[in-house]
Amino acid sequence: MKFARFTAAGDPTVRSGVVVDGTVQEIVGNVFETWNYTGNSYALESVQLVAPLQPRHIIGIGKNYVEFEHERPQTLPSIPVFFFKPVSTVIGPGEEIIIPSTLEQVKFETEIAVILGKEGKNIPEDDVERYIFGYTVANDVASPEYFHPDGHWMVGKSFDTFTPLGPWIETKLDTRSLLLQTHVNGKVLQDSRSNLMIVGINHMISYLSRVMTLQPGDVILSGTPAGADFIKDGDTIECTIEGIGALTNKVVKITRTGAATL
Repeated sequence: MKFARFTAAGDPTVRSGVVVDGTVQEIVGNVFETWNYTGNSYALESVQLVAPLQPRHIIGIGKNYVEFEHERPQTLPSIPVFFFKPVSTVIGPGEEIIIPSTLEQVKFETEIAVILGKEGKNIPEDDVERYIFGYTVANDVASPEYFHPDGHWMVGKSFDTFTPLGPWIETKLDTRSLLLQTHVNGKVLQDSRSNLMIVGINHMISYLSRVMTLQPGDVILSGTPAGADFIKDGDTIECTIEGIGALTNKVVKITRTGAATL
């Protein structure tokens, strides 16, 4: 199933729905627990999709893809490189990625975002799929100039609008060899498959659950393939993941007028 959040007919109220055959069937309730159809139906082309959930936490993993199969390490890292992103970074399809005037280097990163649907602690790796609600497309936008030289990335990934998510949550997906692509102004800059991931989704979630209790609404960003590049004012970024769909956002750099100095 495809779960979406949307606004309709100029009403700013954010609604939830299931995308079916070019329509959005409105639902009410908690998608992680119990929900029901309202009977209202909207043409998909007539609604404005927003971020498909309001995350509880956003946790990313860094340096998690190789460019070629022969580059894959023989052993997994004992301590994977994880980082948090604030929920204030989240935007939805069609919203603008805002680059503050003080930033000169900003990159896109297309990633499979994993949505947790159940609370879990010390989850065995072969049991992880029972805790996954679904998957969506993420653009893990980052400003490398604000990466700490000792390797801390949080500040550079925490600017408002730096985590576009969408277009919806797909609940049924085989993630083992999905095609990930990024088009910038129509040009393909990322074109890779998820089988080049180093730390697999099941392993990373099992690992995290040994450290913290994972809960419904937690979002795990699973890393980006080779080809992530810098973006600029006016660019249009389309992040596409096979089996989910496309997430498109435009880049806008604000002027210095009224901008804060970092």
